[in-house]
Amino acid sequence: MPRSLDRVGSGRFAARAESTLDRDILSQEAFHRAIALERRRTERSRKPFLLMLLDMGHQLPSEAIERNLRKLLAALSASTRETDVAGWYESDRIVGVMFTEIGLDDSGTIVTVMIARLREILRSNLNLEQVSVSFHLFPEDCDHGTRKGPSDPVLYPDLAKRGGAKGAAGALKRAMDVVGSAAALILASPLFLAIAVAIKATSRGPVFFRQRRIGQHGKPFVFLKFRSMFVGSDAGIHKEYVKKLIAGNAERHPSNGHGQGVFKLTKDIRITKVGAFLRRTSLDELPQFINVLKGEMSLVGPRPPIPYEVEAYDLWHHRRLLEVKPGITGLWQVNGRSRVKFDDMVRLDLQYARSWTPWMDIKIMLRTPAAMFIGDGAH
Repeated sequence: MPRSLDRVGSGRFAARAESTLDRDILSQEAFHRAIALERRRTERSRKPFLLMLLDMGHQLPSEAIERNLRKLLAALSASTRETDVAGWYESDRIVGVMFTEIGLDDSGTIVTVMIARLREILRSNLNLEQVSVSFHLFPEDCDHGTRKGPSDPVLYPDLAKRGGAKGAAGALKRAMDVVGSAAALILASPLFLAIAVAIKATSRGPVFFRQRRIGQHGKPFVFLKFRSMFVGSDAGIHKEYVKKLIAGNAERHPSNGHGQGVFKLTKDIRITKVGAFLRRTSLDELPQFINVLKGEMSLVGPRPPIPYEVEAYDLWHHRRLLEVKPGITGLWQVNGRSRVKFDDMVRLDLQYARSWTPWMDIKIMLRTPAAMFIGDGAH
């Protein structure tokens, strides 16, 4: 990490800490940027990094915090590399050190050894009863079956700051979700009834299809759609195609007479006749307004993936689960839908997250009905 990146922060002890040892202690803002940059670098190199945090506590007197910091810097100076980065995770309270580019081979063993060594160094140099120590590894080992999310919030301080900065706008987005979904459920209630009757009259099974999906920060939820397949259909066909799609190896399939085709299964024998119409017009998505009303989804955002899709993700694909809440419609739906490759879909999701405004949501929602009923890319 270049030393030109915002040297020593503005905290009470930063300047004195720098004069103690020849090591830069980044400011809180610069250190948060460094963590975000290292995540991007890891996505490309696939070399993990380890973030160690030492919380010296607000309850300690300033002299004790400064004394602990001096000891910490002295201990770390002999056990870290120039490429490792130290900084204030929280000014004058939490010091962080990033150990970068951990070897790819047996990284689990290497990290275990590193943590044991660092704990011993800290035990020898600090009063651990007064200092709370934690370790955070990126990329994380996610298990959507047992955890509420794949993301350790500590590794994403930049996203937390961005979320805080959008506090008022975020509240407005939620208000739009509640009002919009409630209005849609009321206005579409006759259509709900007609679709339910059509589904029950043409195939046996429930009206609604319930499926486990992954929401923001990896939190799973029950996703609702009108059932468009025969009961007991095998998901294996879709699973295999999705793996190829994410890997960039999927073939385009013919789509409603459009020569360029789509990256989606077409002429699927698992789909009922009513289901084919519902999918082509996106009417099967209407029950998701219930998910929006419950706060699990938004009116606009990335599509929520199935767990086996997430298992096939590349590292950078996971960012689409972190930036914003999943939605019923989004840039992907109104800018190509299944006609674009998976990587391009993810880039559209990330573009939406970076440039989101309430007006952007309104424009996407205004464009959605045409995309629905034209059915270009829908199956």
